[in-house]
Amino acid sequence: MKLTVIMPVYNERATFGEIFRHVQAVEIEKEIIIVDNCSTDGTRDLLRAISQPNVEVILQPQNYGKGTSVRTGIAKARGESIIIQDADLEYDPQDYHRLLREQERTGAVAVFGRRVPMDGLRQPLAFRVGGRALALVFSVLYGQWLTDIATCYKLIRADVLQALPLESSGFDLDFEIPARLALAGHRICEVPISYRPRPVKAGKKIRGRDGVVSLMGLSRWRFRR
Repeated sequence: MKLTVIMPVYNERATFGEIFRHVQAVEIEKEIIIVDNCSTDGTRDLLRAISQPNVEVILQPQNYGKGTSVRTGIAKARGESIIIQDADLEYDPQDYHRLLREQERTGAVAVFGRRVPMDGLRQPLAFRVGGRALALVFSVLYGQWLTDIATCYKLIRADVLQALPLESSGFDLDFEIPARLALAGHRICEVPISYRPRPVKAGKKIRGRDGVVSLMGLSRWRFRR
């Protein structure tokens, strides 16, 4: 199987149906693993109604954090490569093609999507500054220049990703993955992808404290024996 799409979900009833249709519409041989992190807004009712041969739905018994949901999906993946797909509408699944083409062209183990805001939209200033600061810290600590390590779209060869000793349970997994890849000696490529940022009031869940936790993690993973 070409691709495994891992969809961590938490209280995304308003957007899940549309993004799920967009993912299914991508003409790539794929499986979709949906991991619900104990949603309370009716999302689970939508997930229980899914009955498609290439889709596996996992309903977590309690809220373990986004990172745990992603790691659960990674362990079950059967595709040659894995990509993570948020259950909102910030990203365009048709960009899977762009990342896969770059992976095939370069032979890179990992290709990250560098977010380019569309339709004149911009992230809030705090998110932009925080993201760039974390990318700079990563580049200095790990010796690979990346401009957007917080991106959701991380396409990674499955055998490599499944072998990484990932441990994060929250949003800091987004930063642990590139840290572990770099420590293992793998080169990470970037390609531009479309991005439509949503504000906190529209359901965005990451907060400033998550950036602090991720910054501490980048230092810990780099220097811990």
